[in-house]
Amino acid sequence: MKDFSLLALKGLETSGDCGDSRKLSVTPLLAHQKFPFLGSERILPSLTNLQITYGILIPQPQAKDKVEEGCASIYESVITNTCKEMSCFSDFPMPDDFPNFLPNSKLLEYFRIFAQKFDLLKYIQFQTTVLNVKKHTDFSSTGKWDVITERNGKEKSTTFDAVMVCSGHHIVSHMPLTSFPGIERFKGQYFHSRQYKNPNGFEKKRILVIGSGNSASDIAVELCKKAEQVFMSSRHGSWVMSRISDNGYPWDMVFHTRFNTMLRNTLPPMIVKWMMETQMNRWFNHENYGLVPENKYLMKEPVLNDDLPSRILYGAIKVKPNVKELSETSAIFEDGSVEDIDMIVFATGYQISFPFLDESIVKVEHNQVKLYKYIFPPDLEKPTLAFIGLIQPLGSIFPTSELQARWVTRVFKSLCTLPSESTMKASIETRREKRVELFGKSQSQSLQTNHIDYLDELATEIGAKPDIISLFMKDPKLALKIYFGPCHPYQYRLNGPGKWKGARNAILTEKQRLLKPLKTRIVKDSSMASITSLLKVLGLIAIVWAIFFHIY
Repeated sequence: MKDFSLLALKGLETSGDCGDSRKLSVTPLLAHQKFPFLGSERILPSLTNLQITYGILIPQPQAKDKVEEGCASIYESVITNTCKEMSCFSDFPMPDDFPNFLPNSKLLEYFRIFAQKFDLLKYIQFQTTVLNVKKHTDFSSTGKWDVITERNGKEKSTTFDAVMVCSGHHIVSHMPLTSFPGIERFKGQYFHSRQYKNPNGFEKKRILVIGSGNSASDIAVELCKKAEQVFMSSRHGSWVMSRISDNGYPWDMVFHTRFNTMLRNTLPPMIVKWMMETQMNRWFNHENYGLVPENKYLMKEPVLNDDLPSRILYGAIKVKPNVKELSETSAIFEDGSVEDIDMIVFATGYQISFPFLDESIVKVEHNQVKLYKYIFPPDLEKPTLAFIGLIQPLGSIFPTSELQARWVTRVFKSLCTLPSESTMKASIETRREKRVELFGKSQSQSLQTNHIDYLDELATEIGAKPDIISLFMKDPKLALKIYFGPCHPYQYRLNGPGKWKGARNAILTEKQRLLKPLKTRIVKDSSMASITSLLKVLGLIAIVWAIFFHIY
């Protein structure tokens, strides 16, 4: 067994813009794929045949009613935007009685169950401040890192063979105040959305929420129940989706299938764009509600909110254009309208920051970091530094981060190799160009990527991508489920390193876990159910036959 020391930096906190006080911490909660999380990458279990001599992961969660500077923060009412079957670890399904979309307390419970099951807590060092991470003196030959930490007022330097940076990208608030002329004379209160916890204290206020993303929509919906009036100022607009999709299934179980991904990748772009717009407008016409995106053909991350359209419909929320100017007590919008305002919530996103790393190691420019496959700095002499979760997939962050870590640990163990520096840099530029083409140049889209395509890309690196053609020959029932059904994380445990014998059963029984928390009242099965199922099976057989006929 080879000795191997690994440091996993989880949920970095910075105090102040200068980052002069830095400490490891995490709030293990989730919403809109934007919060650090506990042990989710299975970093330690991934290092099979290695002896972990030291690991720093996570201190305690912060109190709900307190927002600590530099720490990831969420509001109390947060619910996940991706369902449990699409967000669980690939070899650890969530309990079948858990709701399909989890309140933050339930997600935390799942993480604790997970950590206990795999005995992870013994690897975690709590209440430890990370001051600096720098190359060891012999880095060029060993790839080792010196990490300066502080605990109970005492500094300590420890040398590690490798470092994973898992601090995420939702810690340092982005408040572009210079874009809002007159903010200095506004007499009301204004703050970033990370400071928001609950609607207490906002009663009878006229509130302006700047932004139209997930946080902006959630906060606007919650505040409008107590405020006199809530306004949402949107510069670019957003597609808004419900968590509930066809037949009441979670949206991501319907949207994220290999078949749908194949259609989006092969059909002409204009048809794909028309299909996307049609799908997004099925619930309601976004143009009528003032929400239609400025460039509606970009693959911008949708807002998941079940209440926003109804709140707009009965006037509790009014959608406004961009703010042109602020006076002492009002906001003047670009359409010339003026509204009296008491408070402003800036839901304007976050800035990427790594204050514990020198710019010679990794440099943030225009809120972007040049990393190979969003993970590896391309110009290090040794590939012993990796970034986990510094990405924004159009799907759950959990299976994405887990596959990243599975690949990274194999690179650390020299079981997988990276291409040359020039090849990695060329790949980074090609990916950037494609990202701009699909998602645009907005700062909020700088980490965006297609969900299944990226998962398959990572899985290919470690030999864990399912072989659909082979499965059709050996196990057609499973193959049909994998290709036309939801792209569960379990798919990446069917073969390759870390193969899990329960993966097949987990895929075939996902409906049972989905329905268990819903069927709290027993009803008789509809006689049409069997007929509908038969028609679906016949339809799938016809599609498969057509595909094979086309191929051969």
